[in-house]
Amino acid sequence: MFIESKVRELGIEIPKAAKAVGNYVPVAVSGKIAYVSGQIPVVDGTVKYCGKVGSDISIEEAQQAARVCMLNGLAQLRETVGSLDNIRSIIKIEVFVNSSAGFTDQAKVANGASDLLIEIYGEEGKHARAAVGVAELPLNSAVEISVIAEI
Repeated sequence: MFIESKVRELGIEIPKAAKAVGNYVPVAVSGKIAYVSGQIPVVDGTVKYCGKVGSDISIEEAQQAARVCMLNGLAQLRETVGSLDNIRSIIKIEVFVNSSAGFTDQAKVANGASDLLIEIYGEEGKHARAAVGVAELPLNSAVEISVIAEI
């Protein structure tokens, strides 16, 4: 695969991988499977999208938040396996949406991450997915995403 060159061609910037801020590892590898810990929409050390989706944050903003979360997840994968070219496929993503009461469009929010993966990886980027509404997320983040990938 030539994913790194495709990312450059698409003009997509993968950020530097953030360090863990708690008692966990950003990525755990077991055999050929990499499990990426939950990523929030942090840009330059600051949570860019905060609040409840459906009241404080629009669906479109939440989709951008999901995209940023996924970029952060890809950064963690790159840091762990050396190159995005070493990712054979994306198996599953889990998208947690800080949802206001009555908000039920979590799947639309998750599309922000799913669309990015398919843009970058094509067929190998298609994945299983969970999109779940939650009452709160760390640092009042609008979205959090974990990733499972085959290396």
